[in-house]
Parts: sequence; C-alpha cells; structure tokens
Amino acid sequence: MKYLLNQFLTSKVKCMAWLLVLGVQVFAARVCAQSFSGSGIIPKPVVELRQSGSFLIQKTTRLYVAGAMKRSTSFFDQYLEDLSGFSLLRSNKAEPKGINLIVDAGLNLKSEAYLLDVSSQNITIKAIDERGLFYGLQSLVQLIRNKGKVITVPGYHIEDAPRFAYRGMHLDVARHFFSVEVVKKWLDVLAFYKINTFHWHLTDDQGWRIEIKKYPLLQSRSAYRNETLIGHKRANPHRFDGKRYGGYYTQEEIKDIVAYAAARQITTIPEIEMPGHAQAVLAAYPNLGCTGGPYQTATYWGVFDDVFCAGNEETFHFLEGVLDEVIPLFPSAYIHIGGDECPKIRWHDCPKCQKRIKEEKLKDEHGLQSYFIARMERYLNAKGKKIIGWDEILEGGLAPDATVMSWRGLEGGIAAAKLKHDVIMTPEKFLYLDYYQSLNKSEQIAAGGYLPLRKVYDYEPMPAELNAEEQQYIKGVQANVWSEYLDDASKAEYMIFPRVIALAETAWSAKAQKDYPDFLARLLANGRFLKKLNYSTAYYDIACESVDAAKGFKLSTDLPNAEIHYTLNGKNPGMTSQIYRSLIVIDNTGTLKAQLFKAGKPVGKLFEQPIVKSMASGKKVILNTAGQGNYNIDPQRLTNGIQGSYLYNNGEWLGLSGGDFEAIVDLGEEKTVREVGINTLNYQWQKMHPPKLLVVEVSTNEQSFKEVSRQTVFSQEGINRILHQLHPVQARYVRIKASNVGVIPDGFYGAGTKAWLMLDEIIVN
Repeated sequence: MKYLLNQFLTSKVKCMAWLLVLGVQVFAARVCAQSFSGSGIIPKPVVELRQSGSFLIQKTTRLYVAGAMKRSTSFFDQYLEDLSGFSLLRSNKAEPKGINLIVDAGLNLKSEAYLLDVSSQNITIKAIDERGLFYGLQSLVQLIRNKGKVITVPGYHIEDAPRFAYRGMHLDVARHFFSVEVVKKWLDVLAFYKINTFHWHLTDDQGWRIEIKKYPLLQSRSAYRNETLIGHKRANPHRFDGKRYGGYYTQEEIKDIVAYAAARQITTIPEIEMPGHAQAVLAAYPNLGCTGGPYQTATYWGVFDDVFCAGNEETFHFLEGVLDEVIPLFPSAYIHIGGDECPKIRWHDCPKCQKRIKEEKLKDEHGLQSYFIARMERYLNAKGKKIIGWDEILEGGLAPDATVMSWRGLEGGIAAAKLKHDVIMTPEKFLYLDYYQSLNKSEQIAAGGYLPLRKVYDYEPMPAELNAEEQQYIKGVQANVWSEYLDDASKAEYMIFPRVIALAETAWSAKAQKDYPDFLARLLANGRFLKKLNYSTAYYDIACESVDAAKGFKLSTDLPNAEIHYTLNGKNPGMTSQIYRSLIVIDNTGTLKAQLFKAGKPVGKLFEQPIVKSMASGKKVILNTAGQGNYNIDPQRLTNGIQGSYLYNNGEWLGLSGGDFEAIVDLGEEKTVREVGINTLNYQWQKMHPPKLLVVEVSTNEQSFKEVSRQTVFSQEGINRILHQLHPVQARYVRIKASNVGVIPDGFYGAGTKAWLMLDEIIVN
C-alpha cells in the first residue's frame, strides 16, 4: 500500500498538473473541483450523504482503534505520515474530537461492509470485521484533501457494502513472468479499489512458475523455454527471438506475496493447470504424456494436443505430489485446476486412456475429462480444499462441489448455476484485459478483439436467464489478464489500468448506482493514486458510427467538453478544420480523420476511419441466416460504409458458426453493375476460416438469378478484400453466397469443431 500512498496528490494545483500532462487543461479544473456526483469514491458507495463542514487532521488529532487491528491501520498510518510528516497518537478510548476505528460484531452489517461518518468534530468508521474496517479506510483516503500541510476531510455519511463476495483479478505469469515487486505493486492498487481475490495463473504450456521441491526438473526445464514468438501468433510464418526465457517463484517468494496480499484483505488462489496446457511439464517429465515425447516447453501461443495422460497412474501421483506442496503455501479455501482447452486427440489414440474409459464405464473422452477432474477434486477435498475450474469442466458431467469460472460466454455460468454450482462470471467478451481497448492503429499489440473501458464498466454479471433462486449461485466477477503479448510490466499496466478499476465498481457497487460518465469523472480525479503506473487513456479516443450510410456518420468521445475537428481531404485535422456538430454526410469513398482539442491544443490520438461508398451503401440487405453469438449484427451493417477491421469484435463483422452465408442487396432500381465485393476474415487461430466457395449472382426481378463470378482461393492472412470485376450487367438485386468450411479439419486449431465464417461490407459499383 505504500506505493499508492507515496503517489497520493490531492491539492488542486497538483491534480491540475497531472491532468495537464494528458492535455486536458480545461477539464482538469472541473475534475479537481469534483465535477462528479457525491464523494468521488471508487467503487461508488451504496449511500453517500454530504454533511456540513469538514474535519481537520493535525498533529494533535488522536486515533482510537478498538481491538488489535494493526494490519488494517498500518497503511493509513503510513499514508498520513507520507502526506503530512507526522503520525497520529493513539488513544485508549473513543475520541469525541478524533478518529475512531471500531469493529463491533453486534452491528447490523454484513462482512466487508462499513459505516463512515465525517463531521467537523470527528471521523468514525465502524464494521463487524477487519475487512470492513480496511475498506472504510480506503474510502477515507480517497476523501482526504490537502493543501500544503493542511489536511481536511469533507463531511460525509457513508454506508457501504459489496454487491458480490468474490471480486477478482486473474494474472497469467506463465506466458510472461512478472517480478515479486511488480506483483506487489499491482496488489496495492487492487486492494485500494476493494478487489479481494488474486487468481494467480502459475502454470501453462509456455512455463511453470512455482517451485516444487519434489520435482526439481520443473525449475530447471519447465520454467524455461528456448525462445519466444515475435509479434502476433496470427502472423504467417511465425518468427522467434532465439532467446531463452523463463523464471519461477521460490516457495519463500510465494509465501511473501500471499502474506502481502492477505495483509491487504486479498485472498490468493493458485491455478495449477490440468489436464491440458501441460506441455511445459511434459518437457521435463515426458512419461506423463500419452506418446512419451519428446516434448518441449512451448515457444508460441495456442492450444496443444499433448496433454497429461489420463490413463496413466503416474500422472495422478505427480499431480498429487505437486498439490501437496502447493496447498500449504495458499490458505485459500480454493485451488484452481484449470480444466480448459484440453484437446482429446491424444486420449482418443492412447491405449491407456481408452482402457481407463472402458474400465470406468465412461461414455467417451469428455467423460474421461470429467473423471480426471472429479478424481483431483476428491484428493483436494480430502486435504480440506475446494476446486475452481474454467467452464470446460462442465463437459462430461461436473465434479460434485466444483465452482465454475464462465469464460467462453454466459452459457457456462448459466448452466452451472442451474445445476446449483457456485459461479464466477468472467466472460472474455467483457472481461479479458488482453483485448484491444482502442480501435486506434497505434495501440500496442494485443490478443485480439475490442474491449473499451465503457464495455467493461457496462457489463452486468447477473444473467437475466436465472431466477432468484439460481442467481444466488453467482458469487462474483473477475477480470482476466493473459500475458502472451504483455512481455513487460509497462505493457501489462497499460492493459490492466483503468479497466480493472471499472471491474471493481461493477463487482462492488449496486447495479442501479452505476453511471459511466460519473465514473469517468471520478476516475480522472482518482488518477492521482495511479500516477506512476502506465495508465491508459484510451477512453478518450474518438468513435465513429454509421447512423445510416445515406444519412451520415456520427462521431463521439467520452472526454467531456472536448471539441472534435475533422477532415475529409486526407489531411490531418487542426484547429482551423471543421468542428463536428452533427452527422457528417460523406458522398465518396475516402478517409475520415478526426482529432480532439482542448483549449486549442490536441488531446489524445489521431482518429482515422476509411469510408467505403458504393451503389450498395445504405441499401436494404436480406439475409438467409442471421449471424450468431457475438457476431449477430444488424444486416444493414453490411452496407453501412464502415468495413470490419482486424479487431473482429468491433461490431462490424457478421459471423456464422458452421453455417453458410447468403445475402441479397436491393439496389432500389435496375442499374449497370461492373464490380461486386465483400470482405472475409481468415484468422484460423481464432477458428475463423474463409469460405470454400464464394459466388456472386445478379437479378432484375429477385426471382431468377444469374451467376456472374465465383472464387475458391482466399490466401490472405487476416482480411481478404474481395472485389470481382464483371462484364457490365443490368441488375437490381445482387446475391452473394459463401460456403462455410463446416467442421475445422485436422491440423488446424479447433479441429473437429465448427468453423466461423466472417463477412462484412458488400460493395457494388
């Protein structure tokens, strides 16, 4: 916590200086004058009532602490000393003109809740447990104002309690390793915003990060890989850096971090992956795989066919030996055992696994996974622990007392809750912090997809599909930080903050109290606590939306009171460029450029949006089959002038899982057509395959169609921009048909599952 305390700057002068660095001169004054509603605390309290006056903290102020709560108060003591140069003297009784911290089990409060009262006479925090007191103190720190050495707290009555008991952040250290100091630094910030669970992803194909003394090869071999992929895994061919990479935490370091987190009211849950994501282990202990190897610690990102052999008793003896050393290091009631992305190919071909399936009377390899998880659960239960697993542990039947982390969507969490299993909601579409947070081309490399701050904040963890009884099994919510593309702490911080703070408010504050503009204002004021983090301001970025290709394009930004200047002539906008005031009508294909300005100076990054205009723009689109899942978009987006980008979750791509595409565009009248185009996405690493066949047909009456072109090869990695030149033909209706590859063939990621067919922006000229 000392890291945060050392960063605390509350004077209006210093706050304005911080915001000026970001180029937000005018807004700075408003933020520092509390343009937000209420106290400005993050997460937003349940009840916050402004009271008259303020309390002055000075050398003579006494601090009364009921009970021995040194851990909770030590951070507050350190904060005041760093801020003022003095410590508060302790009192042995409640102080009518001091600060009183009281834990009273008889109060009508739940665990972690607190009451905070600030008047001109005194400050009182009450809770039924030390956690509640700790969180009350974090809120008090956010309330404190100082001007020089004058320290005041505005009068407030606050009643506060968390919405969810589990409020978590996951951190993957297997793909890239973060030092003890960095992990502690982040734990400070999590605690400050009332995150209470640290899910520590310690093992995976690319590295084993925890010392296990019984198996020394885990340290000497599994903790290191020969080299690391350069750039994105979608690139073809793959390139590598040729440098050995790795590291691990000793058991003493593990104990240190776990204790550090606990002192900040954070429970640490370790994840030891099984039965998949085991390649690093197999590199050291090849006898635990189905083929016997040879194996190597993975050097690139993805899912690998080689997993723990479920038919081999040695596998279970090994994992039990590992867990015997893990369990004493983590006081948490839970151990996370992974259970995700376990291919069944090796099991299908392995005599030992097939023998296990037969002997245990299992239905298939999915049943074998369920056997594996249930067996490890029994072992951990016997040691006094419960298990958590990713939602794949539902496959083949769920282990009796398992908690499910729903990551692939909402469906896993809904299914588990209906089965009366505890659930942590962590869907990748809303809570994977390795997704891009901006559409700007200058963003650092990320896994893929698009997850801006607002989308994180607006996520509602309680599925509407559950009734009141079933909703009680939704225990909490968690953001996940996967580190494939986060090869240093600075890059990781840029992706984590402030999106995890948005998650903190979702996890703590009541649904009815959430308000994004108010949160953003409080976040900007709270930036004083995060000054030395590589803190992203991507939420300033300009967004472009096609209201209707004929009516025009809408620009917006979350930065209050900013001017947007734009150009359509290819030049970068300046202060003399057109100011955005209403929909921009664009008649020709070109690039819309825009820039935010504050007090006459540019803020944030240059925005560029290619606009495609054709005879199809804004025309009616009729689909044979609607899109599915995250890609069930309005058909009119196929002719809205904004093409789907390499960020496949930006809302422009229509996707079909296993199915074929057919769309008819009505041009409104018969016209001469000379070319027809559409874009398709070839991201095989994301199960997105180009069509087997694409056919263009035309008609004058929507009854009889004539084929005018076809294509079977789409070799471009990423976006294939298809534009067929035709012999001039008269047509009112243009039909495009694309055949899905169906089931992904062997040798490709996701083999045996349905392929996604992704399409966007129909062009007719």
